[in-house]
Amino acid sequence: MNRRRTLIAALATVVVLAAAIPVSARERPSRDRVEHYVTGSSSDVVTNPNFGLMLAGGGPDVDEAFVEFLSLADGGDVVVIRATGADGYNDYLFELAPVDSVETLVIPDRRSAESPVVAEVLGGAELIFIAGGDQWDYVSQWSGTQVVEIIDEKVAAGVPLGGTSAGLAVLGEFLFSAKKGTVYSDEVLANPYNRYVHLDRDLVSVPMLEGVITDSHFTERDRMGRLVGFMARIIEDGWAPHAFGIGIDEATAVLVDGGGSATVIGDGSAFFLSLQHAGEIVEPRTPLTVSGTTGYRISESSGSFDLDTWSGVGGTAFVVDVIGGSLNISG
Repeated sequence: MNRRRTLIAALATVVVLAAAIPVSARERPSRDRVEHYVTGSSSDVVTNPNFGLMLAGGGPDVDEAFVEFLSLADGGDVVVIRATGADGYNDYLFELAPVDSVETLVIPDRRSAESPVVAEVLGGAELIFIAGGDQWDYVSQWSGTQVVEIIDEKVAAGVPLGGTSAGLAVLGEFLFSAKKGTVYSDEVLANPYNRYVHLDRDLVSVPMLEGVITDSHFTERDRMGRLVGFMARIIEDGWAPHAFGIGIDEATAVLVDGGGSATVIGDGSAFFLSLQHAGEIVEPRTPLTVSGTTGYRISESSGSFDLDTWSGVGGTAFVVDVIGGSLNISG
């Protein structure tokens, strides 16, 4: 009997002690893991942004391109979104242009993507920029969430949108999702259905990029072959009767105005590709054959490109033929 009383008393003591622990110190349901960084004003300002796109090829950022892009925000609030990292863009962008604030949202999972903080901050943006990282994070964690819904609403309302590297990769109607990791041109040319060729579509809706798939680090990582292979897959898989591709070098940005006119700023070039027919041989475990992909290359000083008519001036036209997995560029 004494033992029983002793046990009851001990249990009562545990209950009392547990009740005395502050709620913040106890185990509680998991919360979202959004990280929110603010440089500049913490209050929302409403301005009149002008629509445009900034498509950056990764690597070093291009100051001049960002200055022009940020001007589209009309002094409003700039929001950078990413799945990993921190506030690396905040001070840099805030010092480049007169904007009300630069805010970064690190959105690492689907629960975080539905956070009220995300809705409030992203919903108040006058310009949105998607940082680099891993595009599979963006596809797997943001698709079907309010992040994508708000971006689409903002673009439809005329808010400018940009992205670099992985942030560029997810802007087109079609995209290489990197679900199983990256893939190299020689692998795609040897087998366009290589297990690493994981394509996706419709993450965000940008009317100017309908029918388009983008690629970054283009010349530096020898990605012409894989981009042509991606385009051939898009047609072969019945996603579209024709496909367009934009490949952008590192330290290079393509700026697109509201009318669809694209110019290049930076050290490298941008490549605009068009495939208007199905490839001759686009089969699993078989080298790719697809002829007649037309291309146009422009750099900072060489001209401009019209996304609406898919034609350029002042640049260099070329043709890409792939025969039995062998890539040939002429013109």
